[in-house]
Amino acid sequence: MHPLAPGRKTPAANCDTCRNQPHSAQACPCIAAGRWCHGFHAATTDPSRIAAWWTEQPRFGVGVACGPANLVVIDVDAHRAPLPDPDRLLPGIHIPASVSLGGLQHGFHSLALLAALRGAQDPSQDDSTLRVRTPSGGLHLWYTARPGHVWRCSSGSSARRALAWQVDVRAHGGYIIAPGTTTAAGTYAVCRPVRRPAPLPGWLAAELERTGHRPASTSPRAATPVPSRARAAVIAARGGRDAAQRSLATVLTAVAECAAVPEGAGFSEKLNRAAFTAGGLVGAGRMTLADAESALLAAAVHARPGQERRSLQIIRSGMSAGSRRPLNPGDRT
Repeated sequence: MHPLAPGRKTPAANCDTCRNQPHSAQACPCIAAGRWCHGFHAATTDPSRIAAWWTEQPRFGVGVACGPANLVVIDVDAHRAPLPDPDRLLPGIHIPASVSLGGLQHGFHSLALLAALRGAQDPSQDDSTLRVRTPSGGLHLWYTARPGHVWRCSSGSSARRALAWQVDVRAHGGYIIAPGTTTAAGTYAVCRPVRRPAPLPGWLAAELERTGHRPASTSPRAATPVPSRARAAVIAARGGRDAAQRSLATVLTAVAECAAVPEGAGFSEKLNRAAFTAGGLVGAGRMTLADAESALLAAAVHARPGQERRSLQIIRSGMSAGSRRPLNPGDRT
């Protein structure tokens, strides 16, 4: 488990050093020293460390890193929203135009439809596993993965990888909020009677594999590459190119890695930090404004497709602030 910020769904904030000098979780001394920096990367089962964290801040919520815990959690949303195109409702499954979809309103319906098509029980009614009701009216269905099986996260609204509309998947590279945690919206409550995750049903495992949730390589810590457009923009940097490449590649990678976590990855904060760094490089004349913006937008689109307008606002705001603090050789980012 790992701490969540009091009253929020996001991980507890990093220390000042980790916020102001971006670096990978793997290279961070804070985790080895028993601090909670880098969100779910700091998750532990060490009772003494857990006791120390919550003694220091009793109002922390509890997050569970799904990969190390061997969990696959199906996160069903209940947000009323316009239906997507039929090919986005159940990705990879053709729904004829003659089929009326008028009664479908949210993720509970799309998941029930998927189960019905497969002749399986609606997972939201599966009382053999741990089910947790969310404050927004959604549902978390907790399952255990088979040993050695690595599953990827996804968002039900993603055009890249999704199980069903308004149905997210929390697995390796992500975390889930533990029952009993209270946020500003309410408390995550267990639906009785079962309080332990059951094995992932075979039909759901097959659907996850069909929809691209099983990586070709199951290496649990495979690095997320910086998108090619971003790399090209970094390489195009002017004087002091190597130092600029290292500085920008570090923060771009942090943004790109958010692709594995549909929610709670600190995407906006990481993108803002990357934009601030890029603005400093531009202000110091170490890369052009166009190259910097292109690199940032490429990484942002890779992590959060379909959010280009919002991402561009964050990029331009962060770069404007960073440009007032030029990043010269020898500066730390």
